[in-house]
Amino acid sequence: MPEPHHRFLRACLSLPTDRVPIWIMRQAGRYLPEYLAVRKQAGDFLSLCKNPELASQVTLQPIDRFGLDAAILFSDILVVPEAMGMGLSFGTGEGPILEHPIRSAGDVDRLIVPDPTRELDYVMQTIRTIRTALADRVPLIGFSGSPWTLATYMVEGGSSKNFSRIKGMLYDRPEVLQALLDRLVSAVTDYLNAQIRHGVQAVQIFDTWGGVLGHDEFLKFSLESMCQIVAGLDRIGPDGARVPVILFAKGCGAHLERMAESGCDVVGLDWTTALGQARVRAAGRVALQGNLDPSVLYASPERIRREVERVLTAYGAHPGHVFNLGHGIAPDCDPQKVAGLVAAVQEFSFGGAHR
Repeated sequence: MPEPHHRFLRACLSLPTDRVPIWIMRQAGRYLPEYLAVRKQAGDFLSLCKNPELASQVTLQPIDRFGLDAAILFSDILVVPEAMGMGLSFGTGEGPILEHPIRSAGDVDRLIVPDPTRELDYVMQTIRTIRTALADRVPLIGFSGSPWTLATYMVEGGSSKNFSRIKGMLYDRPEVLQALLDRLVSAVTDYLNAQIRHGVQAVQIFDTWGGVLGHDEFLKFSLESMCQIVAGLDRIGPDGARVPVILFAKGCGAHLERMAESGCDVVGLDWTTALGQARVRAAGRVALQGNLDPSVLYASPERIRREVERVLTAYGAHPGHVFNLGHGIAPDCDPQKVAGLVAAVQEFSFGGAHR
């Protein structure tokens, strides 16, 4: 199998790179004025997700502006529950709303496992459009939410502060939750495999809410499902190249060793985990992604540069580092701060100092 030439894909596979690659979670978003203009043109967020041409435009905006090393498909994790038969809307200032939340075994039974080329065909069209527009400048990352994270929205009916309904289900009716997770494993595996067939060159599984679980509960109700998905993925793309898999579980650095055993290629870390220690703990089994605190982007340009150098120094001159924030960019972030962040990564890791 030929080695990839893109530095992002090489770093994901722990191969040497000329410098540390950087992409940023939520890099296409409301902090960019050009994104806001396209979103206004689309009418609303969900309409933007479902318009392949406009979704492609916003996917490329941060690549054109900042010179990042990877693009990430513009979509939303909740398109999967919608495709499974749940109504989805985004209230102004209220976040996502899912109709008819899952509260019983019967509710789970009514969910379909969607055909991604039918119910989610607009995502596949977007992938094809992006790949054409990128013209191989940088690779394209596809993604999905993890079964646990998707389940939190499906049971709560939207965002939650204390996760009372799904935690109650976990402790009192674990068989119902497990049935929901099993159905989501099938849906997410099919969805990511369809993304791979249509041209994404890496995939990331977002476990945004894994950190709200206790130690044993994370292993059983989150990591186990993600491991099943990783095992079911087509790891070779249509061009014969290996497709790296990234697991990102926010607040779950304590589980790094177990995540490294999942079969993934990269473990994403938030800023609460010491990166240098994480590299030692990973022991070369996986590459690591991260892990600058997104709030650093509220600091001065000089402090941003120092924090970038600190993260790069913490990982050291070893292969297998993808620079990223420890979570997504905030909507009120100054784009100039992001430009300074990218420039600092390119400067301090230039020439292979952190290979």
